[in-house]
This record gives sequence, C-alpha cells and structure tokens, in this order.
Amino acid sequence: MPAHILVTGANRGIGQAIFTRLKGEDVLLAGHASRGGGGLIGADLADPQAPAALWSAALDALDGRVNVLINNAGIFESAPLDSSDADWDAAWERTMRINLTASSALTRLAVRHFRARGGDGRIVNIASRAAHRGDSPDHWSYAASKAGMVAVTKTIARGYAAEGILAFAVCPGFTLTGMAEDYLASRDGAAVLADIPLGRVATTDEVAEATAFLALRAPPSMTGAVIDVNGASYVR
Repeated sequence: MPAHILVTGANRGIGQAIFTRLKGEDVLLAGHASRGGGGLIGADLADPQAPAALWSAALDALDGRVNVLINNAGIFESAPLDSSDADWDAAWERTMRINLTASSALTRLAVRHFRARGGDGRIVNIASRAAHRGDSPDHWSYAASKAGMVAVTKTIARGYAAEGILAFAVCPGFTLTGMAEDYLASRDGAAVLADIPLGRVATTDEVAEATAFLALRAPPSMTGAVIDVNGASYVR
C-alpha cells in the first residue's frame, strides 16, 4: 500500500524539493503552502487554528489516511538585540508559533491518528544546524525553534517506538534556497563558505534525498536519529 504523505511548506525551497522528490515514489501526496494555490492546501501557520484545519484538509485529500508527516514549513526572521521590546517579542512569538508550535500541533494530530489506526507512522522534522551550534545574534529565536524541533523528535521517538510510530529529524546547514541566498548576500559570503569543509552549501535536492530516505526506507531502529546535511560545518 503506498504511503500517504503530508508535506508542509511545499511551495518553495527545501519543501518544494522534497515534494518533487517524493513524486517519483509510489506514494499519495498532499502539500501545504501558507497561501495555497497550485494544488497545495492553504493554511497560515501563524494562526493557532491553522494546524487542525490543515490536518483535516490533508485527510480529505489523502482518502482519510496519513502515515507520513513531514514538517518543513518555517520562517527565518531576525529579532535584533536593539529592537523595541514589542518588536522583539513579536518576532519571537511569530517564529516559535510557525516553526515549533504549529509543527508540534501537527505532530500531535499525527500521533493521535496513527494510534487510532493501530500504530505505525512516520514523522520527519526539518530542523537546522542552528539547533546544535546556534545562529547569528539576530536569530536566537530561529535557533531555539529548531532546537525545539529536535527535542520533539527525540521525545516522540522514545515515547511511541513500541507502537511503530517513528520520528526523525534532518538538520541542514546553509542550503541553496532564496532564504539562504539573502542571508549570504547580507554577510561575508566568502567567510561563510570558508566555514564549510565541503566548500559549498548543500542543495535542496540533497536535503530532499535524506528526507525521502527517512520518510520511506529508514529502518525502524533509526527512530530518533538526527541527520546532518551541512558539509561537515558542524559535526557531532
């Protein structure tokens, strides 16, 4: 029976590459984008009600069954130290809501769905190298949100492995997306590349390949694994 997969943030960058990569498999796919369109389910994950609405729409699109959830949707917004208190708080709230709380809400719905169907299911969280080594002084919130995703992944793996519910995380470093290109352009790109032993940033296809493996083929004993895709710029 083909896997029924929901991919969030499937309209650009890493999410789009994951969605395209999975189209080459024997699966049934539903994708999400904040504004929808192009066959994708629209849901603004800054809205606390959005995860439940997205999950319901995905079930409708996938014949009432999801057995793989890929949490990819996220934002990378700055919260400079010298921002006003209100602006700093708002940036943190938005980043944590979209990157961590919404993905956790979807994960909760997925685990409940898997358990109601007798167990078995997979969750793949797209986190970041920043979860382990931090990020720039303007992006504490981004690093914290991605560290939270890794913690959720490990908690789900430990809590539900006996029921066949598996959880994995992928931690890319700089990846060739519009978001990373903007960041590199705003800083010393040569210095950033010098910090990557491979000599280049990752491609979205590389991240997608790792994600597809975890979603479809990784052996169950890998549950809880965090896969780095960062050109050895951070090794653990």
